[in-house]
Amino acid sequence: MTVSIVLFTRDLRVHDNPALTAGCRGERVVPLFVLDETILSGRAATPNRAAFLAAALAELDGELRGMGGRLVVRRGVVAEEVDRVVEQVGAGVVHIAADVSGYSRRRESALRERLARRGCELRVHEASIMTVEPEAVAPSTGRDHFAVFTPYFRRWIDVHRRAPLSRPSAMTLPRIAAGNVPVAGSICAGAPSPELAVGGETTGRELLRQWLAGPIEGYAGRSDDLVADATSHLSPYLHFGCLSASEVLHRTDVSDEGGLAFARQLAWRDFHHQLLAARPSVAWKDYRDRSIRWRDDPGAVEAWCDGRTGYPIIDAGMRQLREQGWMPGRARLIAASFLAKSLRVDWRIGAAHFLRWLVDADIANNQLNWQWVAGTGTDTRPNRVLNPLRQAERFDPDGVYVRRWVPEVAELPGASAHRPWRENSSTTGYPAPIIDCVGM
Repeated sequence: MTVSIVLFTRDLRVHDNPALTAGCRGERVVPLFVLDETILSGRAATPNRAAFLAAALAELDGELRGMGGRLVVRRGVVAEEVDRVVEQVGAGVVHIAADVSGYSRRRESALRERLARRGCELRVHEASIMTVEPEAVAPSTGRDHFAVFTPYFRRWIDVHRRAPLSRPSAMTLPRIAAGNVPVAGSICAGAPSPELAVGGETTGRELLRQWLAGPIEGYAGRSDDLVADATSHLSPYLHFGCLSASEVLHRTDVSDEGGLAFARQLAWRDFHHQLLAARPSVAWKDYRDRSIRWRDDPGAVEAWCDGRTGYPIIDAGMRQLREQGWMPGRARLIAASFLAKSLRVDWRIGAAHFLRWLVDADIANNQLNWQWVAGTGTDTRPNRVLNPLRQAERFDPDGVYVRRWVPEVAELPGASAHRPWRENSSTTGYPAPIIDCVGM
């Protein structure tokens, strides 16, 4: 009897999952998830991600039960827990999705070394977390990665990709104690954001169906419109692998203007992953050292984190972040530019706050987007500054977005909500701007 193990990481789904498809070709298969103590003891363990993860694991377990199996759960050091399961069931191979972070590569190396002692093979499956692996889109210069997005995108859009894989029809589980699918509180203490999205493949696939059925057509012209909220909201499901980026791209009509604009965002995701693969240190070190002298200003950082900078367009985004564990991409750019460029606070401080609250924050996209804004990353205009008032006039011209999230300015009509300091007692309790951005 051949037994294989499928180790789920950031691929919590049964549709278009290369590792699961390969594992189900054997006679017996153990679908395994390890609550990784290394991750749970670090900054990535947050109430928002714990709640989303718990829901995703519950949905994954339900899908596996429908195939005749169930999710086996362990907690501890990944290599040690997988090794124990290999010994228990006599597995000959462990399947895992390829990933690019420094930690995921160290995890893979530890697994390979540990399993080799038992004569167990580790098979790493590509194009599971990204649409293409980093080496599939290589510059002709001989460098190991693209440093500018536009030439990367030109190559990326034409790369040959595998077809999406069907959900396996059935599986047989060997005799093994499954363990309990965790609840959020057992993963990480603390209350999640009140309006946090519900995790899981079933939920994610329904959101994708709704998105592709119509809203995507207007994406090119409305993605930055803060009032329209015309983005897909799929990023958390891509981050946890409840959706396959490859399948999402495959189902997107790139001949349509909206579809192409949406595909471009998927390309940005792959672009950042290939940067991280080539330079793992950029998770916390500048990609380009510009010798910036950052300011130490705890009061300004606290005001920014709490959504009390005196600029409603910034405060609206920061308050939405805490309420929903999410904020629109344009709001992220405005808030990040204000911290890094206007306040001159180290981008790492902002990135850590986003990691604390954003349910979709991963090291590649969060850190490298912050570096792009801060001027230490891949932006070809590293000195660009986003003036919050001009951004507000452009992307929330009537003040609808800020009135929703900043109740102190709810009574101010139209665009006047963006400049409450010009008004009288109706904004009682709202702070004055912590810096002057009017002349920027």
